[in-house]
Amino acid sequence: MRILLLGLNYAPELTGIGKYSGEMMEWLAAHGHEVRVVTTPPYYPAWKVHQDFKPLAYRRETSPAGASIYRCPLWVPSRPNGLSRLVHLGTFATSSLPVMLASVLWRPDLVLSVEPAFFGAPVAILTAFLSGAASWLHVQDFEIDAAFELNLLPSQGFIHNFALAYERFVMRGFTRISSICPNMVRRLAEKGVSSRKVVHFPNWVDIDAVRPVEGPNTIRQELGIRNDQVVLLYSGNLGMKQGLEVLPTLAQQLRNDPRVHFIFCGDGAFRPQLEQMTARLQNVSLLPLQPEDRLNELLNAADIHLLPQRGDAAHLVMPSKLTGMLASGRPVISTAAAGTEVAEVVAGRGINVPPGDSDTLRRAVLTLVESEQMRTEMGRAARSFAEENLSREQVLRRFEMEIMRLKAESAAHAAAPAPQSEPHTQRPE
Repeated sequence: MRILLLGLNYAPELTGIGKYSGEMMEWLAAHGHEVRVVTTPPYYPAWKVHQDFKPLAYRRETSPAGASIYRCPLWVPSRPNGLSRLVHLGTFATSSLPVMLASVLWRPDLVLSVEPAFFGAPVAILTAFLSGAASWLHVQDFEIDAAFELNLLPSQGFIHNFALAYERFVMRGFTRISSICPNMVRRLAEKGVSSRKVVHFPNWVDIDAVRPVEGPNTIRQELGIRNDQVVLLYSGNLGMKQGLEVLPTLAQQLRNDPRVHFIFCGDGAFRPQLEQMTARLQNVSLLPLQPEDRLNELLNAADIHLLPQRGDAAHLVMPSKLTGMLASGRPVISTAAAGTEVAEVVAGRGINVPPGDSDTLRRAVLTLVESEQMRTEMGRAARSFAEENLSREQVLRRFEMEIMRLKAESAAHAAAPAPQSEPHTQRPE
């Protein structure tokens, strides 16, 4: 099967959507599918193009599994805001158009588009139409809704109404639309997407690569953390919609508790502020994003994982970092509103507290710090959940079955004879 992916983020980005898109297409290529990817130079989460890539040049690569990767020019703002993000997305929609149209001659069977960036979705629909392929939109994040919630776009008025109308119009053009958790799938229905089109396609984790490891931990040793200290870890994108301002506050509250040490690991727009807010705290270690071969060691450095979320955006996303937290066999403390997917997944595998409630968050931390038995039981439940629901092989096998079924449906539809009109008979005079 020939599969064409249009996506803003892709490997070698180590976090978020780029990581999952890269793993998905490598898996498909390794399992015998012809894969072509149209993407950008890697730049996330630092909002800076990697030094081995040129931001304003086209480039072609071949991945280890044989996927063809076409990187298109991209303007990356140093300080992303509402307007600069729109220009940023617009450059990719424009620069990817000729590459996607040239791919029509390749005759893909499926054109897959990942949101974000929704700006490129019409390009995917057009390419699918011209090549006679099925089209699939995979929603990792409701980009337009998040822009409203985070005040990047106005929450009412002409621009608001136009953005929603644009979203409905574009979604109607796809053959299938998937999202990563049941609440987000239900959100698609609320947006008017037919249930016949919708597929639940969750994020995954390599449960063999990320697994509980007992014994000495090199990262803890490198940072000089005692074996009897309880480590609270946040690792991932240090962006503005994660609600990360609770982390330095929490570290400040517990600065005199010798039992506790914090590790904050990652990169993004909030990192300079986080560095400033924790500069005088002896109970905090800051690390850059760790390479993939150190991911399991990093996750196992934790006794407790921290998953802060902004209350105004938590219902729109299912954080990709949660899969690794669960697979590592450690409990999670999250800040998400009751009824959100995050709160439901964390229940029994950690503690969820309401967003913005710093006192309750501190008490939740102390509850787990003081009970090794509770940490152990919740960690085992987290690992079991990952093994039963998040295995990469299981998730991608199900996805492969869905796209093969879609290809068969498309072929059957194309082969069906066109309906014929009733024969015309002339009435006698």
